[in-house]
This record gives sequence, structure tokens and C-alpha cells, in this order.
Amino acid sequence: MKVHTFTTNTPDAYFRGHQIGSRWQQQIQRTVALYLDFFPRLGIAAEQVRSVGEASLAALEQWAPELAEEIKGTAAGSGLPLWQLASLNARTEVLAAAPASTEGECSTTVHAPVGAAAPLTLQTWDWHDSLVPDGLIMQLSTHRGMTVKLFTEFGMLGKIGVNSAGLGLHFNILHHDSDHAGGGVPVHAVARRLLEEAGSVEEAIALARSARVSASTVLTVFSRHDAAPARAVSIELSPERTGLVYPDRHGWILHTNHFLENVLSQGERTPDVSTTYARYAHLQTVKRAMVQADVAGRAAAMCGSAGQAAPICFHPDMSMPDTERWETLLTIGIDTEHSRLEYAEGNPATLAADGYRLF
Repeated sequence: MKVHTFTTNTPDAYFRGHQIGSRWQQQIQRTVALYLDFFPRLGIAAEQVRSVGEASLAALEQWAPELAEEIKGTAAGSGLPLWQLASLNARTEVLAAAPASTEGECSTTVHAPVGAAAPLTLQTWDWHDSLVPDGLIMQLSTHRGMTVKLFTEFGMLGKIGVNSAGLGLHFNILHHDSDHAGGGVPVHAVARRLLEEAGSVEEAIALARSARVSASTVLTVFSRHDAAPARAVSIELSPERTGLVYPDRHGWILHTNHFLENVLSQGERTPDVSTTYARYAHLQTVKRAMVQADVAGRAAAMCGSAGQAAPICFHPDMSMPDTERWETLLTIGIDTEHSRLEYAEGNPATLAADGYRLF
């Protein structure tokens, strides 16, 4: 995956979307085409893809109309039908319509103990290598005077990021028995709204709880400001309920792709073959070594002695169909003190060896 960067200063949502769609038309059209080809090979009919996308856009219009306007502007700017951009932004909601759950993706670590020191964070973003030849890191301005920096897939509202209030967010997919194909508020839009509006962990929780979702995800949010009851939390979203997982007594939150909250974990729908439990166990063994200010040092510690062979590093098996192939496409840390992203294409061992970029 090649990561591109873009800055837009307009607070007007539709105009911003049109800017993005026009500037990155080729990348957005390609991403949409790849997903629309991919979904049917998971057993999701094209008609259902459109239905879920349109229902999710309608839910978004009720919950966050400005974000719905940005999708409309992006569709217009990129020359694509609105339902296609809606379905792309609802890709997690569309995946909830698949006959069977697929492997999860992403491993997240956040160290946010009580005190003045800013959180130390790092996440891998693992996904199907065939779907994301290009990714986007973007800076935008909001009507409320907030500056947001985020990573996302082309044409999608958001994923991982930080805002100028010092609130950061990591993103992992989950699967729950209550997930359905009804088309709720897109979880990627929930992440984006939290970055645009929340100045604290408590504000992020309230916003997340207000969204009616149809697919599960965990948003791990954290602040550079020390606060009670905690400066970090994993917000586990599902159609059934919203669960909260706070740091342990040493300030650690670790998350992969299974529920940790007691009630929600009873409805876990992660496939038996998933690596989520092995990755979570690995993070438990390396977390103490990750208390390092330098993101390269944290990345090396995240892999541990196994290096590239660590369970958190996905390497695509090119003999497998792309629906069963994953790769660690990005490693990203969030600096809430300076409101910036620290990232590199590839897995943490690659970042540790070759360095990283700041945005």
C-alpha cells in the first residue's frame, strides 16, 4: 500500500467531499471497483450491497448530516453514483451481511497511566492486500475550530486519527451475534465524528453511545489530558449494546478482534480459526517493553524477539484467494501531545528497521 497525504482547510462538508473526490478521483474509483468486485465473492449479492449502503447513508443523515453531505460531495467529485460511495463507507456494515464471519484485523496497544505523561500508542492495520493499493492520510478543519488528522481508505470518512484537542483514536473490527444487514450508522463515520467533535474521553463515549449501529467495532480513544475515571477507554460497539473497557491498573489497554467486555463477549462471533486470541496473548507478553517514547522502539518491542514472524505481522499467502489473504499494511502511532501521526507502510518490524514519517 502506498500512503498519500492531503490537507483541506474548508469547513464546508459537501465542498470538502467534492475536493477529495476531484483530487483523488482515480484512487477512489479504483477502491470502489475493488470492493464491489470483492463483496459478491464473500456471498453478498450486489443488490444487498446497495441496499445496506443506502440504508446506512439514511441512518448517517439522521445521526450526522454533515458527514452524509461529505459522502455526497465525494460521490459528485469522483463521478460515481452516490450508492457506491455509501456502500464503500458502509463496508463494515456490508460485511455483516456475509454468510460467515471472516478473520479479524488489527492489533492495538495504548499505555495511558495516571499522570502528566502523554499516552504511548501503536496499532497495526491489517486488511486484504488486494483491496487497498493506496491509502490516505488527511488533515481537515471543522466548523467548531478543530483540526483533525486521520488515516483512511480512499473515499471513506475515517478510521484512525487525532484531533487538536489531544484526543486520539485507534480502530479494530469486531463480530457479534447481534450484527445484521439492516444498515446502521457506519462505524467508520462514528470514528470520524468522534475525532471531529470530542475533546475528552467522556465526550467520545457519549457520542459513540448515541449511534445506532448494525455492525460491531471497537474504538479505543485516549487523551493527552489526565482525567477521571480514566484518560483512555475501548468503546466496544455492537447493535446489542455499547461496552466500555478501561485500562488495567498499570494503564494498559490492549485490543485485537474479540470482545473484552463481559456481557458482549458472550455474543462473540469471531471464527474459531481467527488469530485474535494469539495476537492478544502476544501483546500481553511484550507490553512492558513497549514503554518507550520513540515509536521505532515501541514497534520493535511490539514484535519482540520473533520480529517479522510475530503473530501481529500478517504476510499475504499469494497462493490463497484474496478473500482469504491479509497483510499488515500500516503501522501507526498517535502523538496526542503534538496532535500528529507517526506511521510507516508495512508491519512494526519494517517501521523499526526503516523508520517512519510524521504528519
